[in-house]
Amino acid sequence: MEGVNNRSPGRKATLKLERLENQFQSHLDAPEISSSARTICEILTRASPHGIESALNSTGISPSTELVCEVLKFCYHYPSSAVKFFRWAGKAHKHSAYAWNLMVDLLGKNQLFDPMWDAVRSMKQEDMLSIPTFVSIFGSYCNLARFDEAIMSFDVMDRYGVQQDVVAVNSLLSAICNEENQTERALEFFERIRTKILPDGDSFAILLEGWEKEGNVAQAIHTFGEMVTSIGWSPQNMSAYDTFLTTLVRGERVDEAIKFLGVMKGNSCLPGLRFFSTALVILIKQNNSPHAIALWDIMVSSGSLPDLTMYNTMIGLLCNNNDIDNAFRLLDEMPLNGAFPDSLTYNMIFQCLIKKKKVHEVGKFFLEMIKNEMPPTHSNCAMAITMLFEGYDPEAAIEIWNYMIENDIKPFDVSANALLLGLCNLGRFSDIRRFADDMLDRRVSIYESTMTHLKNAFYREGRAARDKFDSIFRRWKHC
Repeated sequence: MEGVNNRSPGRKATLKLERLENQFQSHLDAPEISSSARTICEILTRASPHGIESALNSTGISPSTELVCEVLKFCYHYPSSAVKFFRWAGKAHKHSAYAWNLMVDLLGKNQLFDPMWDAVRSMKQEDMLSIPTFVSIFGSYCNLARFDEAIMSFDVMDRYGVQQDVVAVNSLLSAICNEENQTERALEFFERIRTKILPDGDSFAILLEGWEKEGNVAQAIHTFGEMVTSIGWSPQNMSAYDTFLTTLVRGERVDEAIKFLGVMKGNSCLPGLRFFSTALVILIKQNNSPHAIALWDIMVSSGSLPDLTMYNTMIGLLCNNNDIDNAFRLLDEMPLNGAFPDSLTYNMIFQCLIKKKKVHEVGKFFLEMIKNEMPPTHSNCAMAITMLFEGYDPEAAIEIWNYMIENDIKPFDVSANALLLGLCNLGRFSDIRRFADDMLDRRVSIYESTMTHLKNAFYREGRAARDKFDSIFRRWKHC
């Protein structure tokens, strides 16, 4: 590990080192660091390069294996000092494999690849190399988009006495796919190595996750087909199936996802609630209620029982798309599946009925809501009162208003004005006088526009009606 220094990065490396700054913690930010590790870290950050060893000796601290690993975790921002500490500690105790791996990772993440390989050769001499060492190397190279060198590192593993197995293959695939838009490159390596080392479910899952991230539906379908051909069906590969299906849904290929769900069900590999939850969120963002209800029915029939939140989300989507029949169907099935509707459930359906101007159903559903102690919101009450007057069911509108008053569903203002306007349009002036007086007693705000509408209507009816309005007006003006 000769020639290591705390150098400044070149322009090309600056962004990657900024990522390093954010990724690894300093000892100053660590609340649970031991006092010995803190003391050593203070020396490594403050002492001159030539004075580090003597400063470390003066502490009287014995560098145990645990202490070495703890200190190295906080040394990513000053690699040169970390190497000096590592050498100093190695004089007292033989380093553990974990400590060596930390040092390899620290050097690689700081782009000090020559010293990193020096450390790897030292580990080989100590018989401490393992796959985790190379996993770190893969990640360090891929973080810098040096993919050819990452693959070269895999190719030389056996020279260092580490077996090239499927775990190593998957580790390199994962490191490549973690970078933006590099799944094609990962696939090239996969195709080259698969004849030598047979892939497993994780190998395909990693590629499928890459295609999902990139939104490449065509490649996802191809990789999934290769997976089934190569390793068959198994519930152990459920995460890969989830990822594949999610890619189809995101790519608006839901019909194909439903087709594949049928095939998976036939092979006892139907995904669980995780996929369906993710897929429903996507379809809701797409406002795609027909496909959402199709997936929902597959989910419930497979035994994956949704909770209240999922039911409300689905019912909300159906109501937004005026699919009231399916909304009622889900409401009815909720108790059967252990999810009991709440006020939100009822109010979404109530609002949908109002918007669809289902006069009879609104009155009937309102009674069901209050029977089940699920009161409508004040905004739904206001909309319902307006709609019921327009639908010529004033008694139902008055019933909702009386319920609001009796149960103190505030604010009253919008509903109150809707009630007065509805009564006015029907010429029910005596009722207007009675309700207006009660509203003014309760300090409910009657809008100026409402008063203007009432005035015009009352004045058209003659002197007696005009006197009634003037009485209301005088009270209103002094409120």
